[in-house]
Amino acid sequence: MADPHHATDAHDDYVRGTQEISEQAATFNLFVTLTKWGCLGAAVAIVFLLLWFQPGGSFVAGAASAVIVLVVGFFALRSKKTAH
Repeated sequence: MADPHHATDAHDDYVRGTQEISEQAATFNLFVTLTKWGCLGAAVAIVFLLLWFQPGGSFVAGAASAVIVLVVGFFALRSKKTAH
């Protein structure tokens, strides 16, 4: 099978490692940030609703547990300061 990027092609202007990737990096960082905070939000909602609507459950127990999960998750997921 023919290789379209053979080394002898004079018309190929692409040089490996020279493409600007700042937009891709920013998009990936946004995706990771939204994913981790979205998962925390889903976990908080599930804990709250589970403890509120279970047989014998209460709103106060659900709210208190959800706040605890939110606080622990916030401190676990926040961005760490990077030393440069």
